[in-house]
Amino acid sequence: MSETTAAATAKTRERGRSVRFRLLAIALLPTLVLLPLLLGVTVFRWNAKFDATLISKVNGDLTIAHQYLARILENTGEQIAALGASARYRDTVELQRTAPDSLEQLLEETRRALAFDFLYLTDEAGDVVASARSLTDGRRRTDWPIIVSALAGNPETAIDIFSGEDLAAISPDLAAQARVELVPTANAVPTDRSEETRGMVVHSASPAALGNGETGALVGGVLLNRNLEFIDTINDLVYREASLPEGSQGTATLFVDDVRISTNVRLFEGRRALGTRVSAIVRSAVLDKGRTWLDSAFVVNDWYVSAYEPVIDSYGKRVGMLYVGFLEAPFTEAKRETLLTILLAFLAIAMVSVPIFLRWAGSIFLPLERMTGTIARVESGDLGARTDVAEARDEIGRVAVHLDHLLDQLQERDRQLRAWNEELNDRVDERTRELQLANRQLEATTKQLIMSEKLAAIGEITAGVAHEINNPIAVMQGNLEVVRAVMGDRADEAKTEFRLLDEQIHRISQIVTKLLQFAKPEEYAGYVERHAPDNVIDDCLPLVQHLLNKAEIDIVREKSAKRLLLMNRTELQQVLVNLIVNAIHAMPDGGKLTFVTRDEDVDGRPGLAIVIADTGVGMSDELIRKVFDPFFTTKRSEGTGLGLSISQTLIKRQGGRIAVESEEGRGTTFTIWLPEAA
Repeated sequence: MSETTAAATAKTRERGRSVRFRLLAIALLPTLVLLPLLLGVTVFRWNAKFDATLISKVNGDLTIAHQYLARILENTGEQIAALGASARYRDTVELQRTAPDSLEQLLEETRRALAFDFLYLTDEAGDVVASARSLTDGRRRTDWPIIVSALAGNPETAIDIFSGEDLAAISPDLAAQARVELVPTANAVPTDRSEETRGMVVHSASPAALGNGETGALVGGVLLNRNLEFIDTINDLVYREASLPEGSQGTATLFVDDVRISTNVRLFEGRRALGTRVSAIVRSAVLDKGRTWLDSAFVVNDWYVSAYEPVIDSYGKRVGMLYVGFLEAPFTEAKRETLLTILLAFLAIAMVSVPIFLRWAGSIFLPLERMTGTIARVESGDLGARTDVAEARDEIGRVAVHLDHLLDQLQERDRQLRAWNEELNDRVDERTRELQLANRQLEATTKQLIMSEKLAAIGEITAGVAHEINNPIAVMQGNLEVVRAVMGDRADEAKTEFRLLDEQIHRISQIVTKLLQFAKPEEYAGYVERHAPDNVIDDCLPLVQHLLNKAEIDIVREKSAKRLLLMNRTELQQVLVNLIVNAIHAMPDGGKLTFVTRDEDVDGRPGLAIVIADTGVGMSDELIRKVFDPFFTTKRSEGTGLGLSISQTLIKRQGGRIAVESEEGRGTTFTIWLPEAA
């Protein structure tokens, strides 16, 4: 087999594989791409809905717990108000004179019946008139908002935080019940405390008669610290049997600040997590910002779907939290099992359907591959190649048969074209020899005509543009004078800016003059002026100051020239600006740009020198030899290569000279010498 035939065969196989792969992609796209994508979107939305359902459930659980706590507050207030308004209480108060212990007996019976932790009667001064059991301190605070309200005749109930001293003043047993040792807890806010001594109390007060025509306050309450009956009742109400899937566990907790004071969360088997603390992120959201937390949270030693809400005391402050939640792990496992089931079902469907798709696609591969191979052989020059598909069973088979017919016609047309081509080649050779001679004559004439027309067009365009620019210049100059007149004496504040505007407008005018000199040199003539070189440099620096600032280049000036030079100011500025810009481009990372002016005689002629030196990249000897050549540039697309060539022309026209010295890596120095103005 020849190399050409082998290459054609390899090319045919490559194209055949390409067709096969594309058809396979078309056949398998729905099963292996679209279906997984659809499943992915469905699973994502299902997962989001599942999580939203869990959050909705825990929010409902929190609502039940909140209502139960509110009901406790309401019942406590109603019970104390009912006692203060009862006939038995009024009768007992009347008997207080003859039976001093009767009121205390009534309060103790009521306290036990209502499961209160304390119950006492106080007057407006805070002195305890009677109490259910002997108080450690016979004098009580009356600045609680609920007691102030009760003394004003309005019963009120609220959650209040009692300090350890407040509880001890009622009963040492209550202070001991409230005391909870803090347990180090992961993710909690760091603290130096070792125990929590404050107590959360359902605090209620109602106005009550004292028997001497005065009104006092009947005050009672229930301490919620270690009140396991209270928290277990909430848990039983919220998470009844079979309300959660197997393996999950409902929990409820009451916090003082961020410390668990009553909870059914287990620290380990047999011990409740009293004294553990809530995570810092939950504390920040609920206690600091006052928001309700509805999300997953790490509770003691596992993740729970959690709901937290702040507990507000009678002063309107956030003093604790109410929490309900259930283990997240069973739901996570359920989601994992569901996703695994979906994945296995998809794989099973794919394993069954993909072979069927491949078999159907195989009936398309053969004629297509044959057609592709045949076309490749024809392209390589074998016009006798055919698909040899004997039977057209479908549209693709009919296309293959039709392709063979077209190739037969193509082969016959090729034979005829080759014969005509040989005849035409002979005629073309004869005509070519005749045209070559005429073409050479025509090319020479055409070049001359093109150049003439181009120069004429440039002259006309240049003259027109130059004349058109004069009108805006006149408007600018006139408006500048109007600005000066309007500003009056304040125009001196912008004296330098006005001077620069005048000079640049003058410079534009000079450029226009030179354009007109190019278009119609016989109508214009240039002019020169006497200048101090340092003044011209001073005027050039503001024009390039933005480039100097961007490159962080320092300017060094050495002024020693006393003589004046004779030259068109705009032309000299053009030369200096061009050299300054070149120096800036040679120092992209910053450097030092030095200007030196000095009086200097050359060949017995008095004059002055202007030196511009940079600390840039420098130039090689080869570049120095070409630097003044027209159209030579190292800036590629950023330059035209005419700047230094034009500068040299302008200097020489004034009888001066320009020279360059450079060393690679050390910098470049340009020296301009001009004769002194007579």
